Amino acid sequence: MSATWKTFKPYALITPQTLVFLLFLVFPIVMIGVVSFWEFTGYSMVPAFTLDNYQGIFTSDVTFKTYLNTFKFLGLVWLATLLIGYPVAYFIAFHVPKLEWQILLFLVCTIPFWTSNIIRMISWVPLLGREGLVNQVLLGGGLIQQPLEFLLYSDFAVVLGMVHLYIIFMIAPIFNSLMRIERSLITAAEDLGASGLQIFKEVILPLSAPGIAIGSIFIVTLVMGEFVTVRLMGGGQSASVGKLIQTQIGSLQYPLAAANAMVLLAVTMLIIVSVLRVLDIRKEL
Repeated sequence: MSATWKTFKPYALITPQTLVFLLFLVFPIVMIGVVSFWEFTGYSMVPAFTLDNYQGIFTSDVTFKTYLNTFKFLGLVWLATLLIGYPVAYFIAFHVPKLEWQILLFLVCTIPFWTSNIIRMISWVPLLGREGLVNQVLLGGGLIQQPLEFLLYSDFAVVLGMVHLYIIFMIAPIFNSLMRIERSLITAAEDLGASGLQIFKEVILPLSAPGIAIGSIFIVTLVMGEFVTVRLMGGGQSASVGKLIQTQIGSLQYPLAAANAMVLLAVTMLIIVSVLRVLDIRKEL
Protein backbone atom coordinates (compact mmCIF):
# COMPACT_ATOMS: atom_id res chain seq x y z
CA MET A 1 0.00 0.00 0.00
CA SER A 2 2.81 2.39 0.94
CA ALA A 3 4.76 1.59 -2.22
CA THR A 4 1.66 2.14 -4.34
CA TRP A 5 1.02 5.53 -2.71
CA LYS A 6 4.62 6.61 -3.30
CA THR A 7 4.23 5.66 -6.96
CA PHE A 8 1.01 7.62 -7.51
CA LYS A 9 1.71 10.50 -5.10
CA PRO A 10 3.37 12.76 -7.75
CA TYR A 11 0.41 12.23 -10.09
CA ALA A 12 -2.06 13.00 -7.29
CA LEU A 13 -0.24 16.23 -6.50
CA ILE A 14 -0.32 17.51 -10.08
CA THR A 15 -3.90 16.42 -10.78
CA PRO A 16 -5.61 19.62 -9.47
CA GLN A 17 -3.27 21.87 -11.44
CA THR A 18 -3.69 19.72 -14.54
CA LEU A 19 -7.48 19.89 -14.27
CA VAL A 20 -7.42 23.66 -13.89
CA PHE A 21 -5.05 23.92 -16.87
CA LEU A 22 -7.28 21.74 -19.04
CA LEU A 23 -10.55 23.33 -17.93
CA PHE A 24 -9.60 27.02 -18.11
CA LEU A 25 -6.97 27.07 -20.88
CA VAL A 26 -6.97 24.04 -23.16
CA PHE A 27 -10.75 23.55 -23.33
CA PRO A 28 -11.55 27.23 -24.15
CA ILE A 29 -8.88 27.26 -26.87
CA VAL A 30 -10.29 24.04 -28.34
CA MET A 31 -13.81 25.51 -28.33
CA ILE A 32 -12.59 28.70 -30.01
CA GLY A 33 -10.95 26.52 -32.66
CA VAL A 34 -14.20 24.62 -33.21
CA VAL A 35 -16.28 27.81 -33.48
CA SER A 36 -13.79 29.24 -35.99
CA PHE A 37 -15.02 26.70 -38.52
CA TRP A 38 -18.71 27.51 -38.04
CA GLU A 39 -20.79 29.55 -40.44
CA PHE A 40 -22.24 32.99 -39.75
CA THR A 41 -25.52 33.72 -41.51
CA GLY A 42 -25.58 37.42 -40.69
CA TYR A 43 -27.64 37.07 -37.53
CA SER A 44 -26.72 33.67 -36.06
CA MET A 45 -24.03 30.98 -35.97
CA VAL A 46 -24.55 27.64 -37.66
CA PRO A 47 -22.47 24.64 -36.49
CA ALA A 48 -20.71 23.43 -39.60
CA PHE A 49 -17.27 22.96 -41.08
CA THR A 50 -16.21 25.73 -43.42
CA LEU A 51 -12.93 27.40 -44.25
CA ASP A 52 -14.62 30.63 -45.32
CA ASN A 53 -13.60 32.43 -42.13
CA TYR A 54 -9.92 31.64 -42.60
CA GLN A 55 -10.14 32.32 -46.32
CA GLY A 56 -11.61 35.72 -45.56
CA ILE A 57 -8.72 36.49 -43.21
CA PHE A 58 -5.96 35.54 -45.63
CA THR A 59 -7.55 37.22 -48.65
CA SER A 60 -8.60 40.49 -47.00
CA ASP A 61 -6.33 43.49 -47.56
CA VAL A 62 -7.83 45.22 -44.51
CA THR A 63 -7.03 42.26 -42.25
CA PHE A 64 -3.52 41.99 -43.69
CA LYS A 65 -2.86 45.68 -43.02
CA THR A 66 -4.27 45.28 -39.50
CA TYR A 67 -1.81 42.47 -38.79
CA LEU A 68 1.03 44.58 -40.18
CA ASN A 69 -0.03 47.46 -37.94
CA THR A 70 -0.04 45.11 -34.95
CA PHE A 71 3.49 43.95 -35.83
CA LYS A 72 4.51 47.60 -36.06
CA PHE A 73 3.16 48.24 -32.57
CA LEU A 74 4.95 45.13 -31.31
CA GLY A 75 8.29 46.12 -32.81
CA LEU A 76 8.15 49.70 -31.55
CA VAL A 77 6.96 48.78 -28.07
CA TRP A 78 9.56 46.01 -27.75
CA LEU A 79 12.36 48.31 -28.86
CA ALA A 80 11.25 51.16 -26.60
CA THR A 81 10.81 48.96 -23.53
CA LEU A 82 14.22 47.36 -24.12
CA LEU A 83 16.03 50.66 -24.65
CA ILE A 84 14.43 52.15 -21.54
CA GLY A 85 14.15 49.05 -19.38
CA TYR A 86 17.68 47.70 -19.75
CA PRO A 87 19.47 50.89 -18.58
CA VAL A 88 17.03 51.21 -15.66
CA ALA A 89 17.59 47.61 -14.59
CA TYR A 90 21.35 47.96 -15.10
CA PHE A 91 21.50 51.11 -13.00
CA ILE A 92 19.56 49.56 -10.12
CA ALA A 93 21.56 46.33 -10.21
CA PHE A 94 25.09 47.74 -10.57
CA HIS A 95 25.07 51.38 -9.49
CA VAL A 96 22.90 51.19 -6.37
CA PRO A 97 25.13 49.74 -3.64
CA LYS A 98 22.60 48.82 -0.95
CA LEU A 99 20.01 46.07 -1.37
CA GLU A 100 17.41 48.15 0.48
CA TRP A 101 17.73 50.96 -2.06
CA GLN A 102 17.61 48.48 -4.94
CA ILE A 103 14.33 47.09 -3.64
CA LEU A 104 12.94 50.58 -3.11
CA LEU A 105 13.85 51.77 -6.60
CA PHE A 106 12.43 48.60 -8.13
CA LEU A 107 9.16 49.21 -6.27
CA VAL A 108 9.13 52.74 -7.67
CA CYS A 109 9.09 51.18 -11.15
CA THR A 110 5.87 49.38 -10.21
CA ILE A 111 4.02 52.58 -9.20
CA PRO A 112 2.01 52.74 -12.47
CA PHE A 113 0.49 49.36 -11.54
CA TRP A 114 -1.05 50.82 -8.41
CA THR A 115 -3.90 52.14 -10.55
CA SER A 116 -6.08 50.54 -13.21
CA ASN A 117 -5.17 50.52 -16.91
CA ILE A 118 -8.12 52.75 -17.76
CA ILE A 119 -7.07 55.45 -15.31
CA ARG A 120 -3.49 55.32 -16.57
CA MET A 121 -4.66 55.76 -20.15
CA ILE A 122 -7.04 58.61 -19.32
CA SER A 123 -4.25 60.40 -17.45
CA TRP A 124 -2.46 60.97 -20.76
CA VAL A 125 -5.35 63.01 -22.21
CA PRO A 126 -4.75 66.27 -20.27
CA LEU A 127 -1.05 65.87 -20.91
CA LEU A 128 -0.99 65.11 -24.65
CA GLY A 129 -4.27 66.60 -25.87
CA ARG A 130 -4.56 69.54 -28.24
CA GLU A 131 -5.01 71.83 -25.25
CA GLY A 132 -2.83 69.65 -23.05
CA LEU A 133 0.18 70.54 -20.97
CA VAL A 134 2.80 69.49 -23.56
CA ASN A 135 1.28 71.62 -26.32
CA GLN A 136 0.81 74.55 -23.95
CA VAL A 137 4.47 74.44 -22.91
CA LEU A 138 5.69 74.16 -26.50
CA LEU A 139 3.41 76.98 -27.65
CA GLY A 140 4.38 79.14 -24.71
CA GLY A 141 8.06 78.60 -25.42
CA GLY A 142 7.63 79.53 -29.07
CA LEU A 143 8.88 76.11 -30.23
CA ILE A 144 5.75 75.43 -32.29
CA GLN A 145 3.18 77.68 -33.95
CA GLN A 146 0.19 75.36 -33.60
CA PRO A 147 -0.68 72.40 -31.37
CA LEU A 148 0.80 69.02 -32.30
CA GLU A 149 -2.01 66.74 -33.39
CA PHE A 150 -0.06 63.45 -33.37
CA LEU A 151 0.52 63.41 -29.60
CA LEU A 152 -2.92 61.97 -28.89
CA TYR A 153 -5.31 59.69 -30.77
CA SER A 154 -2.59 58.36 -33.05
CA ASP A 155 -0.22 55.42 -33.44
CA PHE A 156 2.34 57.40 -31.47
CA ALA A 157 -0.06 57.66 -28.54
CA VAL A 158 -0.85 53.94 -28.74
CA VAL A 159 2.84 53.01 -28.59
CA LEU A 160 3.44 55.46 -25.75
CA GLY A 161 0.53 54.04 -23.79
CA MET A 162 1.71 50.45 -24.26
CA VAL A 163 5.27 51.32 -23.22
CA HIS A 164 3.87 53.01 -20.12
CA LEU A 165 1.78 49.94 -19.31
CA TYR A 166 4.24 47.15 -20.02
CA ILE A 167 7.75 48.46 -19.41
CA ILE A 168 7.87 46.81 -15.96
CA PHE A 169 7.54 43.43 -17.70
CA MET A 170 10.86 44.14 -19.40
CA ILE A 171 12.57 45.69 -16.38
CA ALA A 172 11.74 42.90 -13.93
CA PRO A 173 13.27 39.88 -15.74
CA ILE A 174 16.33 41.86 -16.86
CA PHE A 175 16.87 43.11 -13.31
CA ASN A 176 16.57 39.53 -12.05
CA SER A 177 19.19 38.35 -14.57
CA LEU A 178 21.59 41.15 -13.71
CA MET A 179 21.28 40.48 -9.98
CA ARG A 180 22.22 36.83 -10.56
CA ILE A 181 25.51 37.70 -12.24
CA GLU A 182 28.45 36.83 -10.01
CA ARG A 183 30.31 40.05 -9.29
CA SER A 184 33.54 38.04 -9.15
CA LEU A 185 33.28 37.55 -12.92
CA ILE A 186 33.32 41.31 -13.43
CA THR A 187 36.22 41.69 -10.98
CA ALA A 188 38.17 38.99 -12.83
CA ALA A 189 37.55 40.71 -16.17
CA GLU A 190 38.78 44.01 -14.71
CA ASP A 191 41.91 42.31 -13.36
CA LEU A 192 42.61 40.96 -16.85
CA GLY A 193 42.51 44.50 -18.23
CA ALA A 194 39.08 44.46 -19.88
CA SER A 195 37.49 47.84 -20.45
CA GLY A 196 34.02 48.73 -19.28
CA LEU A 197 32.61 48.22 -22.77
CA GLN A 198 34.32 44.84 -23.11
CA ILE A 199 32.99 43.72 -19.74
CA PHE A 200 29.47 44.69 -20.76
CA LYS A 201 29.75 43.07 -24.18
CA GLU A 202 31.47 39.82 -23.15
CA VAL A 203 30.13 39.24 -19.63
CA ILE A 204 27.07 41.25 -18.63
CA LEU A 205 25.08 41.23 -21.88
CA PRO A 206 25.37 37.46 -22.58
CA LEU A 207 24.47 36.60 -18.97
CA SER A 208 21.48 38.95 -19.02
CA ALA A 209 20.21 37.63 -22.37
CA PRO A 210 17.75 35.17 -20.73
CA GLY A 211 16.15 38.10 -18.92
CA ILE A 212 15.81 39.95 -22.22
CA ALA A 213 14.19 36.86 -23.73
CA ILE A 214 11.67 36.54 -20.89
CA GLY A 215 10.85 40.24 -21.08
CA SER A 216 10.43 39.95 -24.85
CA ILE A 217 7.99 37.06 -24.42
CA PHE A 218 5.95 39.14 -21.97
CA ILE A 219 5.86 42.06 -24.40
CA VAL A 220 4.88 39.84 -27.34
CA THR A 221 1.99 38.18 -25.52
CA LEU A 222 0.68 41.45 -24.08
CA VAL A 223 0.95 43.64 -27.18
CA MET A 224 -0.36 41.13 -29.71
CA GLY A 225 -3.72 40.86 -27.95
CA GLU A 226 -4.00 44.50 -26.84
CA PHE A 227 -7.19 46.36 -27.69
CA VAL A 228 -8.04 48.64 -24.75
CA THR A 229 -5.01 50.89 -25.25
CA VAL A 230 -5.59 50.94 -29.01
CA ARG A 231 -9.16 52.05 -28.48
CA LEU A 232 -8.48 54.72 -25.84
CA MET A 233 -5.18 56.12 -27.08
CA GLY A 234 -5.90 55.63 -30.79
CA GLY A 235 -9.29 57.32 -30.66
CA GLY A 236 -10.55 55.14 -33.50
CA GLN A 237 -7.64 56.17 -35.72
CA SER A 238 -5.49 53.10 -35.02
CA ALA A 239 -6.11 49.41 -35.62
CA SER A 240 -4.83 46.16 -34.19
CA VAL A 241 -5.84 42.52 -34.37
CA GLY A 242 -7.12 42.61 -30.80
CA LYS A 243 -9.30 45.62 -31.61
CA LEU A 244 -10.50 43.87 -34.79
CA ILE A 245 -11.53 40.79 -32.79
CA GLN A 246 -13.34 42.96 -30.26
CA THR A 247 -15.23 44.72 -33.07
CA GLN A 248 -16.20 41.39 -34.63
CA ILE A 249 -17.45 40.09 -31.29
CA GLY A 250 -19.45 43.29 -30.82
CA SER A 251 -21.13 42.70 -34.18
CA LEU A 252 -21.82 39.04 -33.24
CA GLN A 253 -19.44 37.66 -35.88
CA TYR A 254 -18.18 35.02 -33.46
CA PRO A 255 -16.87 32.50 -36.03
CA LEU A 256 -14.79 35.16 -37.79
CA ALA A 257 -13.57 36.49 -34.46
CA ALA A 258 -12.64 32.96 -33.38
CA ALA A 259 -10.73 32.40 -36.63
CA ASN A 260 -8.80 35.65 -36.10
CA ALA A 261 -8.10 34.59 -32.52
CA MET A 262 -6.66 31.26 -33.67
CA VAL A 263 -4.48 32.95 -36.29
CA LEU A 264 -3.33 35.49 -33.72
CA LEU A 265 -2.52 32.68 -31.27
CA ALA A 266 -0.54 30.82 -33.93
CA VAL A 267 1.43 33.93 -34.91
CA THR A 268 2.15 34.78 -31.26
CA MET A 269 3.34 31.24 -30.52
CA LEU A 270 5.54 31.33 -33.62
CA ILE A 271 7.21 34.52 -32.41
CA ILE A 272 7.70 33.08 -28.92
CA VAL A 273 9.21 29.87 -30.29
CA SER A 274 11.56 31.95 -32.43
CA VAL A 275 12.68 33.89 -29.36
CA LEU A 276 13.24 30.65 -27.43
CA ARG A 277 15.33 29.21 -30.24
CA VAL A 278 17.59 32.26 -30.24
CA LEU A 279 17.93 32.71 -26.45
CA ASP A 280 17.95 30.02 -23.78
CA ILE A 281 15.84 31.00 -20.75
CA ARG A 282 16.18 27.74 -18.82
CA LYS A 283 18.79 29.31 -16.53
CA GLU A 284 16.18 31.79 -15.33
CA LEU A 285 13.48 29.19 -14.60
